[in-house]
Amino acid sequence: MAYAVRRMKMEKMVSEMRQELTERIIPFWKGLHDDAGGYIGWVDYDLTRRPEAEKGCILNSRILWLFSEAYLALKDPSLLAEAKHAYEMLLRMIDEKNGGVYWSVHADAAVADSTKHTYNQGFAIYALSAYYRASGDKDALELASSLFRLVEEKCFDGEGYLEAFTVDWKPAGNDKLSENGVEAGRTMNTLLHVLEGYTGLYEAGRDPKVKERLRWIMKLWADKVYNSELRRQEVFFDLSYHTLIDLTSFGHDIETSWLADHTLEVLGDKALTERLRPMLLSLAENTLETAYTKGNGFSNECEKGKVDATRVWWVQGEALVGFLNAWEHTGEQRYLDAAKSQWEYIKAKVIDPREGSEWFWSVREDGTPIEKPIVEPWKCPYHNGRMCLEVIRRLGTE
Repeated sequence: MAYAVRRMKMEKMVSEMRQELTERIIPFWKGLHDDAGGYIGWVDYDLTRRPEAEKGCILNSRILWLFSEAYLALKDPSLLAEAKHAYEMLLRMIDEKNGGVYWSVHADAAVADSTKHTYNQGFAIYALSAYYRASGDKDALELASSLFRLVEEKCFDGEGYLEAFTVDWKPAGNDKLSENGVEAGRTMNTLLHVLEGYTGLYEAGRDPKVKERLRWIMKLWADKVYNSELRRQEVFFDLSYHTLIDLTSFGHDIETSWLADHTLEVLGDKALTERLRPMLLSLAENTLETAYTKGNGFSNECEKGKVDATRVWWVQGEALVGFLNAWEHTGEQRYLDAAKSQWEYIKAKVIDPREGSEWFWSVREDGTPIEKPIVEPWKCPYHNGRMCLEVIRRLGTE
């Protein structure tokens, strides 16, 4: 009887996730389709659309990824059409002369910010790989592969990945992925999303060179990024991997706990999995103990012992998937309970109830919304859309 009740509750969550994806998230982003190319890049908190706004390449890549993966899951031809529209826009964001993806373009696709950031390249690889799997377009896979080769040539220095470059690939300041009063030579965030992009590329093309680089990155993560004493990832580093600040990014820790675990599954390396999975599960456990509050969501970060309890949209979604992943590996009820609690919290506080909207950027600890844009270069459908797709994939019976 207990199993039957639990299964019914899980089926309810899957059904609600499918509804959230198909009736709110996807229609909202379809509604930002811009016939001039890509998708409108800015929507104010009051839902005013800004078609004249710059179009961030990270945002466009994430939109391309969502529509591609949603098509693979739902088989709705309109999703593949939207993915193609995003793909065509991404092609206009490629620097044909010097190679690589720009940081942003104007509404008419003229270059706005020509910075070449390793983070950007990783997301483009991730999106293009998903689009290839959805469409079968071999040009998309070849472009993803060429970006992989470019990152290895221009961004890799033998010890890891550098961050930011000028249009012609000269080193530049990393202000775009540095926060909290430091400017980092290397970041956990960029390494994570290079890993994510390369994992998608390996799934799409099974290139042994990509596989070998994934194994190298995972070992680097274990040796340099993971802090076993504090059960967290360090966030900002100098070029020698000395940490620059006492900071725990709860959102990135729980995201890594399942994203890197997926990489282990894709690689199928037993020895590597035996070494790293306990570390990844420790990230989930630590955030459960320090960042999660039953019925009241998941905190953002902790700097020098001071917790930022802001409930950020992407962190809430990643926490749900991370806890679900930990439950699948351990069978511990506390993780499943936390995942279900996260969903109830998201429904109650993070989903914007206004018609024609999507999710709030963030809410305060008391649940009141913070008036930040609904869409801007970082506010995208990738985290919440992926959360829905992961729940459907892991728990769905259809």
